[in-house]
Formats: sequence, C-alpha cells, structure tokens
Amino acid sequence: MFTGIVEELGEVVAVEELADASRFRLRGPLVTEGARHGDSIAVNGVCLTVVEHGDGEFTADVMAETLKRSSLGALAVGSRVNLERPMAVGGRLGGHIVQGHVDGTGTVLERTPSEHWELVKVGLPAHLSRYVVEKGSITVDGVSLTVVEVADDWFTISLIPTTLDLTTLGIKRPGAPVNLEVDVIAKYVERLLGADAKENEK
Repeated sequence: MFTGIVEELGEVVAVEELADASRFRLRGPLVTEGARHGDSIAVNGVCLTVVEHGDGEFTADVMAETLKRSSLGALAVGSRVNLERPMAVGGRLGGHIVQGHVDGTGTVLERTPSEHWELVKVGLPAHLSRYVVEKGSITVDGVSLTVVEVADDWFTISLIPTTLDLTTLGIKRPGAPVNLEVDVIAKYVERLLGADAKENEK
C-alpha cells in the first residue's frame, strides 16, 4: 500500500520493448536504497515490481495490460517520474490509501497559476466520474490530492509549491496524460450496495 506522498522525482534511463511488455530502467537513488528483488515501487502511481537494482537504478517489467490502462506507455528515455516506496507498517498515512492500481488516465486540460499555488484542470473519463467528489481524495500520477471542483468529465486540483517543485505535476503541460486512481473505499461501497440491492430483489 502507498500513501500518495512522492518520495523522489526519478528518471527513465532505458526502455526495452518486449513481445507483450516493456522493461523500464529507472533512476531513483532514494527509493532503491535497501531495495530487494521483488519489492514494490510506485512509478507515476503504478505499482511495479523490482527485477534488478544497483547503482541507484532499478528495472521493472510492465505488462501489456498496464501499458494499456496507464500512461506508462508514453514514457521515453529522459522522462521524469514520481517514485514512492510502500508504506511501512506503523508508518504515517500522510496522504490517503493508494493501491498503485491505476483506474484510467486523464488529460491535463488547463493550468491557472496563482501567487501561491496553481489550479490544474484534468479531464475525467466517464466511467470514473461517479467515484470523484468535491473535497474527496484522488491520486494523480501517484500524488495524493484533494479535489477542488468536479464535473461529469473534469475535475480540478490545487498544487502547492512543494508539489510543483518535487513531482511531475509541476511540468505536465496541457495535453499531457496522467494516471488516475480513485478512492478505493468508494469502489467497495458501490460493490457492497449493489450486492445488497440484488439481495433485496430476491
């Protein structure tokens, strides 16, 4: 489990195209410190498994389903990425519960700078809109954020200087894809209520 608090702004140093997957080599000296084969690291909000590591870098295989569902397929050598290690048991939940299971991708639509923050408008896929609520939590490229406003096909988030400086959200321009993970609690509630409704129909 992750919390959506990015630990390090890493970089893609190599991409190897495989038959039905891609292998990424990423630089992240902080998140690879003490890493072992099989450990998990979130890359732009996608939970990936460490295959090899050393010299501040690690490799991870990304299967076709993940490339299709997320924006990782758009990464190239030199791309900056948000990196986070899983939360240790007993650690502080600084953001919110993040699984690293991307639900879909959105698109940066607008950026409106202010004196102390920046308002960013993100396109929202129709199948995810029911899970996004005003002042609720959403994960954008692995960053835990609070929704400011929400409509059927977009939502806005406010980014403070720290987020702008230390994550990829500071450099994403309009048109750029972003990974979205909605609050998992909302999905479980929907599933449970649906099951209750079916039981009542019997």
